[in-house]
Parts: sequence; structure tokens; C-alpha cells
Amino acid sequence: MTIPDLAGVTVAQLRALLETGKVTSQTLVEAHLAQISRYDAAFGAIRCLASSAFDEAAQSDRTRRELGPRSPIEGIPVLVKDNIDVAGLPTTAGALALEHNMPTTDAPIITALREAGAIILGKTNLSEMANFLTEEMPSGYSSLGGQVLNPYDTSITPSGSSSGCGAAAALGFAPLTVGTETDGSITSPAAQQSIVGMKPTLGLVSRTGIVPIAPSQDTAGPMTRTVADAAQLLAAIAGPDPADPATNDAQAVAAALRELVLDAQALHGTRIGVVRQDPEPDDKPDPAADKVHDAALTALRDAGAHLVEVSLPSWSRDDEITVLHYEFAPSVERYLAGVGPHAQMRSLADIQAWNNANAGKALKFRQVHVDIAVAVDHDRDRDAYQQARERDLKFANDNLLAALGDTLDCLVFPGASGCSWAARAGWPSIVVPAGYRADNRRPVGIMLVSRPWTDARLLQLAYALEQAHPLRRTPFEINPAAMRRL
Repeated sequence: MTIPDLAGVTVAQLRALLETGKVTSQTLVEAHLAQISRYDAAFGAIRCLASSAFDEAAQSDRTRRELGPRSPIEGIPVLVKDNIDVAGLPTTAGALALEHNMPTTDAPIITALREAGAIILGKTNLSEMANFLTEEMPSGYSSLGGQVLNPYDTSITPSGSSSGCGAAAALGFAPLTVGTETDGSITSPAAQQSIVGMKPTLGLVSRTGIVPIAPSQDTAGPMTRTVADAAQLLAAIAGPDPADPATNDAQAVAAALRELVLDAQALHGTRIGVVRQDPEPDDKPDPAADKVHDAALTALRDAGAHLVEVSLPSWSRDDEITVLHYEFAPSVERYLAGVGPHAQMRSLADIQAWNNANAGKALKFRQVHVDIAVAVDHDRDRDAYQQARERDLKFANDNLLAALGDTLDCLVFPGASGCSWAARAGWPSIVVPAGYRADNRRPVGIMLVSRPWTDARLLQLAYALEQAHPLRRTPFEINPAAMRRL
């Protein structure tokens, strides 16, 4: 049986086909690999594929026949960002210096996906070092994987560092993808590529076995085509990890996610803050995007939400950048120590030195952030770092809490413009497609942000918005000219 519309099919639809025996997990793997083979040369979303996928799919099919599905994502293909450890595949973060970085064990979130019966199909391209290599490098570019292109409009950015996950989900390369975010790297490509992207509460998902930037803000999260699919993926990977102390309080929310039943009426009676932010100096009016956002706000109101305008101040990134530079090198060193005795790189300074020695192929855009991070004196600069982190966290939390007050359920932002607020505070955020500009059909997203550990409730609200405003279209519909030659 031919699987219909890989760029639009949902996990629920695939699960129904699997449960009725109309397809097998092996069939799904074969179909998605064929989709990748046909389209990825033009868009560059895939970094590498797992040769074990067919064997894993065969085992999933046997498990389904003999014992029944282990979870709602049994037999479903998953692609993960290439800064997440998958045993048997290199973890490169897009860096040529890490091309042969071969972890011997899975990251805990990969173990969790395997235990849920998901099939690891391969890894996606990304902005090198999760977009903390340098300044002014295009999103989606890496010296190893090349440039990811946005399938909705190849002339615009795919955005964020999880750009390959965004393109892969949009193009139907896998129903589920796992990205990572430090500040905007899940939610921004989701907004730009018309998918759902969720940054969970900091500490809900393990970061062990993931090439880091800064533990104070790093997290993995789902990037999918629907909110329901994001909820099922997050339920599979959420939970405590003894090696990651930030996850000590994750058990209750992880259990709530596994029991979550989404409700299309969840917006009825809610109070939502519509955020108006002070414009940045370079911001230009964008009436076409504003019109799409306003239509999504109308959908919220029509679904029973009471909308209240709130404001947030403008905000310098100086403290955040200080924090990221301070945490970067020690975090990378801890990650590389976990790779094992055969790791060719042992520190960020090793990566810096390799890049300098191979600058012609490794440093098209330099390595500004790496240079700064390696030069940090962690003893001398500790007090300044701690003060910067305390200021940044307090400013984020105080202003978000003031905007929510005692009565609002969540905040809503245009596009992914609330990403820094949520990332720096450690709060959960989610982007869903809002529609497409009338002048060029470029995607527009809408972001919801809520209090820490309210991830299940945030998914409920996002699902209700998605059901009230179901406007997502595939890139094959929105940008057919780009596909016609392939």
C-alpha cells in the first residue's frame, strides 16, 4: 500500500495503518528513505542515515505482532539532530573537527525512543555547533553538512540551529524529529518552516549525550507537523536522568504527558496575554505577517479565550552572551569526556586548534564564539558570570510573571519572538503554524509561553488553537515550483 502524503501524514494516521496491518514499520522506513532520496539533495536536511533502521523496524513489527505496541510511537521513524548521540553514528554538531566523533552509547533520550519502539532513521543537518560557532553565519550552515534550505522558500532562512529537523519534518522525511534549543533553535525554525516546535521546561528532558552550549539554557524537544505528534514524542523522551541533575523534578510532568488526552475545547474560558514588545531598532513594519498573526488571535478568541494585551520591555542579550561564553568550553569538555577513550577531540580548544589548522575548509565564517569561549578565565570571571546569570534569570522571570499576573494561562507572541524570554527563564514554549503571508506565501507561526512545568497544559492550549485554526500546508502545496524539478 502507498502511504499518502508523507509531508502531511500524522502519527495517528500511520498508527492506524500499522494497527490494521495495511503497512509495516519496514514499509514506513522504506517510504521515508525513498522520500529522502528523492528530495534531500535539493534541501540538505539530512546529515547521515542509520543502516540499522530496517532491522529495528523488523523487530518493531515482530513486537507489535507478538506483544502489541509499546507506546503510541511504536514503529514510527524518527530523525534526530546531529548533536545527539546515537551509538554507531558519528555525533558531529556539523563540525569537520568532529566528523569521526563516534559515541559508543546512545543518549538517554535515544534509549527512551528505542524503548518506546520508535525507529531511529538517521540524523539531520544543523547550524554548526548549534549556531554558537561564530557570528553572521547563515542558519542551517555547517562546514560538514553544508547549507539547509527552507523548502517553503529557498531564498529565506531555515532559521535556528535545528533547521535540518524543520526541513525534514516539513518535507516528509520523518513524522517525528528531535531538535535542541539554547535560545530559539527549535521554535524559530518551526515558525519559519511551518511546523510545530516545542521547547520544554528546562530539566524536563535529559541533556546527557548531547553536544552542549550552556546547561543553564540547553534542552532537547520535539519538532513535528502536529501538536498531537509533538505531545507523543515529548512523552517518550521526558523524565529524570540521574546524570543530569536538572531533571530531578521531571517525573510528575513526564507522567502527566504520558496520560495526556488532548482536548479541542481546552481554550474555552482561558485568559491569554497578547504580548506587545518594544520594537528593536532594525525592526520594520510587516503588515502581511501581522495580518496572519491577527487572524490567529481571532481564532483564539473564537475558541473561547479571553485575550488581554500585555507588554514586555526590550532586553539586551549582553548578560546571556556572557553566560553562554562562560559555560560553553567546560560543557563541551564534559561531553567529550563521555564519548570514551577514543575521542579524537578532548576540549573546545582542541576543536578550535583543528579548525585553525584546517581553516580553508572549516572556517568559512570564522569561529568568533569559540575563540571567546576558549579565552575565558573561569576563575577570574566566575563572579561576573554568576552576576550576569542572576540578572538575566531574574529579569526574565520577573517580567514574565508580571505579564501573566495571577489570572492569565499563557502568553502569545507573533512568530517565535518570545523565544529568548522562554529560553532564558527556562519556561516551556511552543510554536504552531499560523498561516501564510498573502504577498509571498511565506510561513508565519505563533508562539505560546507558559509557566515552568506546565508543559502538558501548554500542549492542550496549542492543540486547541491548532484545531480551531488548521491552516498548515505542506511545502509541496505552498512552493510547488521548487518541487517540480525534483
